[in-house]
Amino acid sequence: MPLPESITQIFKRKQKSYKMVLILSLIEELRETNQGRVSFDRVKERFLNYFIAEQERGNRVDQPPGRELWRDASKSQLKDIINSPVSALSQVLFVNSEDNTIGFHSQIQRQLGEEELSELERLANDELEAYHSALQHFSLQGYLEGIMSEYTSAKRETFAGHSLGTLFRQTLPSELRKLPFLDEQYKIQGSVGQGNWATVPWLAILDKRITETTQRREYVVYLFAEDMSTVYLTFNQGVTVPIQEMGRREGYAYLRNRKQEIRAHLPLTYMNKDEDINLVSSGLGQDYQVSTVAYIKYERGAVPNDAQLIRDLENVIEDYRLYVETVTSTNNEADDEEVEILPRQTEPLKDEQVTNILHQIQSHIRRKGFFFPEHLIENFYLSLKTKPFVILAGISGTGKTRLVKLFAEALGATGDNGQFTLIPVRPDWSDPADLLGYKDLSGRFKPGPLTEVLVEARQPENAHKPYFICLDEMNLARVEHYFSDLLSVLETQDWQEGKIRTQDLISSTLLDKPEDQVKYGSLGIPENVFLIGTVNMDETTHPFSKKVLDRANTLEFNYINLQQYPDMSEQEETDDTADLAELNHLFLRSDYLQLVDAFDVNKELVIRTTERLVKINALLEDIHAHVGFRVRDAICFYMIYNERYKLMGEEEAFDWQLLQKILPRIQGSHSSVRRVLLNLMKVALGTGSGVTVDISKLMDDASPLYMKWAAGQTPPTAVHPQSARKLAFMLRRLEEDGFTSYWLS
Repeated sequence: MPLPESITQIFKRKQKSYKMVLILSLIEELRETNQGRVSFDRVKERFLNYFIAEQERGNRVDQPPGRELWRDASKSQLKDIINSPVSALSQVLFVNSEDNTIGFHSQIQRQLGEEELSELERLANDELEAYHSALQHFSLQGYLEGIMSEYTSAKRETFAGHSLGTLFRQTLPSELRKLPFLDEQYKIQGSVGQGNWATVPWLAILDKRITETTQRREYVVYLFAEDMSTVYLTFNQGVTVPIQEMGRREGYAYLRNRKQEIRAHLPLTYMNKDEDINLVSSGLGQDYQVSTVAYIKYERGAVPNDAQLIRDLENVIEDYRLYVETVTSTNNEADDEEVEILPRQTEPLKDEQVTNILHQIQSHIRRKGFFFPEHLIENFYLSLKTKPFVILAGISGTGKTRLVKLFAEALGATGDNGQFTLIPVRPDWSDPADLLGYKDLSGRFKPGPLTEVLVEARQPENAHKPYFICLDEMNLARVEHYFSDLLSVLETQDWQEGKIRTQDLISSTLLDKPEDQVKYGSLGIPENVFLIGTVNMDETTHPFSKKVLDRANTLEFNYINLQQYPDMSEQEETDDTADLAELNHLFLRSDYLQLVDAFDVNKELVIRTTERLVKINALLEDIHAHVGFRVRDAICFYMIYNERYKLMGEEEAFDWQLLQKILPRIQGSHSSVRRVLLNLMKVALGTGSGVTVDISKLMDDASPLYMKWAAGQTPPTAVHPQSARKLAFMLRRLEEDGFTSYWLS
């Protein structure tokens, strides 16, 4: 009979090697006495003897706090040590304080025959062996001493491709990951600078439940002094966001106050809690000094042995774990003096889960009888993840609104529960009041349809749910007129306490009544709200300005296969989207707001993408259609998410971005527009298409090129086929109509 799940999971979170040794000691005593409950003192004795024997054999083991040898541990120390795994295993173990016995809970005991006990013994031994193997093969001392001896001279060498960069970004995170107390909930990253050598290189360990960036919230980090005389193991706070939001003086005051609060609520055993941490005299190094909660100092040439280093790190991580569990717990009753409590969030999705979730969404849409082109769902998801504002364009009846509704429905967001809202845009909308609301003659604020959704979405009980707002026929009115306030506020997105916040959307001048101030005051665009506009381009609608296009991905629905028929086998499949309704909004929320948030980990991809855009921008400058940093960052974020989740190849992903972020900017009738389109066609075709784009010959007549995409023709192979097809259409329209744009009409 297999072991109960409650037993197989007990070693999932390791608490040094103590859990495994305790279980093995208990099993030995149970077998010797053949009793269901045994003397706790005898189990403690076996526990202690294990560590003494291993040390005498010369094996590295967890050391008792404040002692080098287990033989020197006092009875009171042993009691404190063993209470830790006993407490951690309380769901399966029971200690009777009256007769000082220990054993498995009765319901567990009934499931543990000799065969199951042997299986548990094997499991504990395997976990213990893996734990010790990780400790034996990792020399943290060698790495720390090596960095301090080499870094100063390395700064005189070329930064790009240097081995120290690889050490910090790849080798050290990989080595630390092997330590048994650093599981998948931790993100480990290091940096020696971005483009130039850092004054203070660092290696950080971040609990993904509260942060994935060193710019905000708390984390554990090794900081190397500028002169490489010292490295500090620190419990630290992110400095960038507080200083950006409050300015340096108030930011420093906030960090110092936060530091004192954390010190008051954590043991921080064997750590220094003073201000005597010397990294540099000014700049970011001084920021670190202000933000450091506690530290352990290691001097060059005197870094302790690996056993001590790992014990120090494990103790700091244990403090960090206690802190994170405190601030993420909704069960604590916090008073004014306690550590700030954050609302509980679901466990972060693993990157590899995203593909399966999107497959479930696609299956849901097909079961409803709708079909969309290959990778359109992935593209839509990446676009929303990049920016919570997406435009769906195309001829009427192609399923733009239906895509938004079904995508939201698959994630549990429907009109019935208020998480999906369809707002039909009216042609007479002329200012933000039509969407956001206005003050009536009595002085009361009358909310618009969008404001009502935002108020509901920001309620604490809804903060984890995704809300979708679909602005149908968005360009029946001039978007810049009625949507301008939202476009501006979207640009104020910033990190505050681990959440994305914006400036207020409703002006205080509209909120005279106290009840209006309570309900609508300080209302921004919550991070769980996603805006999608559907548009047609015909004689009844208005075009988009570059201001709008810069802030959104534009997905086009114009190439339709009418011969797609419902697949009855899809209708018979089980709907597997029930679990998706429980997804946290973080599935869709952006992880990056500025390129600096993502650059260090994704540097090579960002540089490759930017180099492509630089070449394209050089072409666009002739017609004043070149892009700025906002578009560059958005395209880079899209490419980063695509690579993280392994949704498409890099060329295909860039094809979508060329189509959605660059080509919509091009319009006009001048010959310079034709030249730009031909040059972009060369880019889209690539070198392996077999098609020669001779611009001098095609400037007068481009039909030999664009007719390759005419009906009945097999288009040439292209590196970026979506963009090539659109460029062929734009070239043809320029020749036939004397004017061209991205939009069909």
